Amino acid sequence: MAKSRPLFLMKVLLVLCPLFLGWLNVCCECFITSPAFSPSRGHLGSLRRRGRGEEGGSVLESHAGDTVSPIEEGEAQLKSIEEKANWLNRFFPRGKQGSPVGFGDSLALIVSNVDQIYNGMPSYDRAPVAAGTVSDPDAIFLDLFRFYNQFGSVLKLAFGPKSFMVVSDPVVAKHLLKGSSTKYDKGVLAEILEPIMGKGLIPADLETWRTRRRAIVPGFHQKWLEHMVGEFGDCTRNMVRVLRGKADGEETVDMESYFNSVSLDIIGRCVFNFDFNSVTDKSPVIEAVYGLLQEAEHRSTIIVPYWKLPFANFLIPRLRKFEAQRKIVNDVLDDLIEQAKAGRTPEDLEDLKQRDYNKVGDASLLRFLVDLRGEDASNQQLRDDLATMLIAGHETTASVLTWALFELSLPENREVLEKVRAEVDAVLGTPEELGEKGDTGRVPNLKDILQLPLVRMCIAESLRKYPEPPFLIRRALEHDRWTAADGKKYRILRAQDVFLAIYNIHTSPLFWHNPMKFDPERFFKPHKNPDIPKWAGYEPPESLFKYPNGELSGPLYPTETMADFAFLPFGGGQRKCVGDQFAYMEATICLATVLHQFDFELAKPAEEVGMKTGATIHTKTGLTMRLRPRAVTAAAASQHSAGEHSHSAEAVHRLHDALHGGSAAGALEVTPDVKAAALKEAQQAQVEKGARAAAGTAA
Repeated sequence: MAKSRPLFLMKVLLVLCPLFLGWLNVCCECFITSPAFSPSRGHLGSLRRRGRGEEGGSVLESHAGDTVSPIEEGEAQLKSIEEKANWLNRFFPRGKQGSPVGFGDSLALIVSNVDQIYNGMPSYDRAPVAAGTVSDPDAIFLDLFRFYNQFGSVLKLAFGPKSFMVVSDPVVAKHLLKGSSTKYDKGVLAEILEPIMGKGLIPADLETWRTRRRAIVPGFHQKWLEHMVGEFGDCTRNMVRVLRGKADGEETVDMESYFNSVSLDIIGRCVFNFDFNSVTDKSPVIEAVYGLLQEAEHRSTIIVPYWKLPFANFLIPRLRKFEAQRKIVNDVLDDLIEQAKAGRTPEDLEDLKQRDYNKVGDASLLRFLVDLRGEDASNQQLRDDLATMLIAGHETTASVLTWALFELSLPENREVLEKVRAEVDAVLGTPEELGEKGDTGRVPNLKDILQLPLVRMCIAESLRKYPEPPFLIRRALEHDRWTAADGKKYRILRAQDVFLAIYNIHTSPLFWHNPMKFDPERFFKPHKNPDIPKWAGYEPPESLFKYPNGELSGPLYPTETMADFAFLPFGGGQRKCVGDQFAYMEATICLATVLHQFDFELAKPAEEVGMKTGATIHTKTGLTMRLRPRAVTAAAASQHSAGEHSHSAEAVHRLHDALHGGSAAGALEVTPDVKAAALKEAQQAQVEKGARAAAGTAA
């Protein structure tokens, strides 16, 4: 035992040193940019194993083969791991299987990693280990994609002795999110978001989550959603009015910023009964909300939670500003909660679902939660719920709209744009019917949404190519076993953190044909990969998402079950997003309206738009565009078309005159040469007209 103590002390130092160094960095106010601890800012850990490795970051392979050893061997190895950590566990006890993970559990896992990575011991999980340098600090999900292509669908990503299992496999994803979801919690994500969202649905522990979900899910009932469609339309119409003042074809507009604003306004009205008016106004409240959103994104890219260190909130200017912004938002939410409770009229759930929302002054989700009989949540819990919906509901919708418009602006997707526009025009009217420049036209209602299947599939395709978020985070509460789609088996220790790499699954050629192509119509066609029998493939509903009569008789969008978890637009399983229908209707209305109202073009090369990761996938430099109202463009095109028609008609008339004995003046002598020349001129005019039309379609 005495000989083993120095080794264990070294392992303890390996765990505690990063925390100590992190504290020094905090005191110097430079920790947040330290490449040693942030996966988004540089180094993933230049690991070496007994002298082996490559310059610039090594790749370490497991001693074991691709398949797991017999159960007896696995149990023996697990017992060995636990016995070796017994000395350390006297000081840092481990919790029971299934209970929340404590420091002792995390320490035991790190000890196992140290043995594997530094001491050459066999890997318990049997996953290949990846380490190296992040090539794109602003978009770590792209590095996860690179590791996936290099190491396969399940790998261990090492940050020194700390590790994450990276999963890019729909079969394992199904296991994590549905089959064994109670074996995992939100782990690192909960630690990051707890100061911002408290016990809201996203970071909540399993018990709190069960209680809050039972209260919140009924609030998104069909009658309420139908009423909220009107709010979606009003907020979108406000955005269109502002954009029309800038749509001169010369001024540049950051559409990502406007999508953020309109999404925030919609959440404010529908969830809080509060007008942010962020499309047109700026206020301390709006600035504070954006500050919270930016802080949530920042914390999602930091490995060591430096904000938990003693006195950090007082020592670091960034955190002092965050605390001030959080107080502004919390004060507003507290006032709204108190106002709602002051006018509380308790009703049973079924009575609330039958409310005539057109006659209700406050139809917000907050009002529903306050009035629900038997729902006695504290002000703190309601505030946590509202803060969660503010951040989650605002960011994701704005991002999916940004990337959908980006894709539709690319020349290679011009044919898709024309098809989508034809669908929108058939439902909402042609550009000529929009009227004068100041007219905002008609925004879609619920019946219109159901008659716009291709628009809805554009939203789905945007979520496939740019999933929001690009990966989910989980932590094992107990030991577990995985079987991947390729048949390989893995073993997971309690306290193991997991990245579920949704971007990798969504863009894998194993599950999607030509995955980098923006192809909304892919969701109308079934497909599967015969080389992966464990994956059931994608099967669209019988309706193909088309409801020509405007009556909802099936799903609005492709779900995770249709694609057997190879498509996860809103997560999956028990902890799937509760606001999926809300978000999808909102995004459909906003995208359809923008496509109907404006012609648009990128104001810079597409490659300069870039991607970066926060809570969602953002552009690096904004989605700057030049807009023109389609009504004006259509009028100009109509005049041009009339001129073309006049030109070709003149040639045809000359041919008619030649064939029928000359013009009214009878001055032209009809000879074979004259007939041939007139015919050639008429044909050439028609060809030129067709060529110009084709060029306009391809432009």
